[in-house]
Amino acid sequence: MMLAPVITIDGPSGTGKGTIAHLLAQELGWHLLDSGALYRIVGLAALDQAVAADDSDGLVHIANGMQVTFSTEFTGSIMLDGTEISSRARLEEAGAMASRVASNPALRTALLQRQYDFRRPPGLVADGRDMGTVVFPDACCKFFLTASAEVRAERRYNQLKDKEVDVSLPGLLRDIQARDERDSTRAVSPLKPAKEALIVDTGPLTIEQVMAVVRQEIFRHGV
Repeated sequence: MMLAPVITIDGPSGTGKGTIAHLLAQELGWHLLDSGALYRIVGLAALDQAVAADDSDGLVHIANGMQVTFSTEFTGSIMLDGTEISSRARLEEAGAMASRVASNPALRTALLQRQYDFRRPPGLVADGRDMGTVVFPDACCKFFLTASAEVRAERRYNQLKDKEVDVSLPGLLRDIQARDERDSTRAVSPLKPAKEALIVDTGPLTIEQVMAVVRQEIFRHGV
């Protein structure tokens, strides 16, 4: 049986990969996987249930029991066990905890099968940090979005200020730099581009300009 095609969009937080993944999934009419959100959801549940980031059994229990769906609508709705949790999943505490639990090998193994299950016809757009390197190495088209930590911190700062969240730009920059360090140096599935991936610096580009690059590359691959 032929597997459904997959397009992977990897990169650190704040590069716009979530926005690009949503737009692309909409255009193609494909399913969407926000793998980072899976780790954020586990991280939130761990915080709620007082499960430590190094408690492998507790994290695996959380991962195996949750039912998650992602909307391809631009609102980016995330449903966990029938409850809308998008806002909580995007909180800074969720991102920080996600980065910590993501280094747990047992949790990564437990979530692998959950991610494979999103691969259904007509196709899947997978957004994450190791989609093209580990989870879907046979993807038909791979992208790695990047931008400087300063650009990403400013983007996040503006997003939070628009939501009237009191936040410090220097603090955000420190958090992003610390998370980049953790993600790129961890022993399991470190953050890095797949060797076949097209690397796109989104810092100087608009969303439409990034989409134009993505469309051209997908067309070149005959998708």
